[in-house]
Amino acid sequence: MSVRPKRALGQHFLVDENLLGVIARLAELDPADVVLEVGPGLGVLTRFLAHRTRYVHAVELDRELEEPLLEALDGYANVRVTFGDALALDLASLEPLPTKLVSNLPYNIATPLVLESLENGDTLERWCVMVQHEVAERFFAAPGTKAYGAVSVLIQLQARRVGFRTVARSAFRPRPRVDSALVAFVRTSHGLSATVRRIVEAAFGHRRKTLANSAALAGLTTRVDVENALEAIGRSPRARAQELTPQEFVELAAVLG
Repeated sequence: MSVRPKRALGQHFLVDENLLGVIARLAELDPADVVLEVGPGLGVLTRFLAHRTRYVHAVELDRELEEPLLEALDGYANVRVTFGDALALDLASLEPLPTKLVSNLPYNIATPLVLESLENGDTLERWCVMVQHEVAERFFAAPGTKAYGAVSVLIQLQARRVGFRTVARSAFRPRPRVDSALVAFVRTSHGLSATVRRIVEAAFGHRRKTLANSAALAGLTTRVDVENALEAIGRSPRARAQELTPQEFVELAAVLG
């Protein structure tokens, strides 16, 4: 059965099986692992994972892939395929509970999926995901850089990067128009307070404005309150969001209450 990848779903099927060994190393695959894979496509990575781990939960949105995917996975008793939206999936309902997320993520859900899995995948401890190169850089960008933003802060407050590998466009079918990268990271904390999330998102809402003005425009609190809180943590009241480290946002939230 011929299957045409759908750009609207961010599908780029992995065809370079040499990358599987790289994924295994970055993910530190172990026979005891229970892996969550989002966007299995035609099952190339799924089969590889099934041979090396205890169990694989594969979640696929595209129903047109059902026949070729199930055919490719026929006989794999340790794989369960779920068809549906991974962003709407209750990770706590999976049995056995996943310990790692290893995926060639569809480009259009990569960032929200990583954030969702960090927030609600309490049993997940390690990630190894294929994403657009600029997205991978954004996840762990340093303060003061162009790539640094709300996503950087939210991820870095919960995880630490442990691996990175640029991936050639020729590794996929069809070839993407942008470069890709494998990025691996491990959990360092469980969950962020709602206050921290709101402050981070509001702070980066208007990058060209001061953090205090941006937060005020978002209706979070008053400009004066934020300016006073910035001074309390040793920052200029005119500071912009991209100047603060992730930990300083936690300190700012504590002062603002």
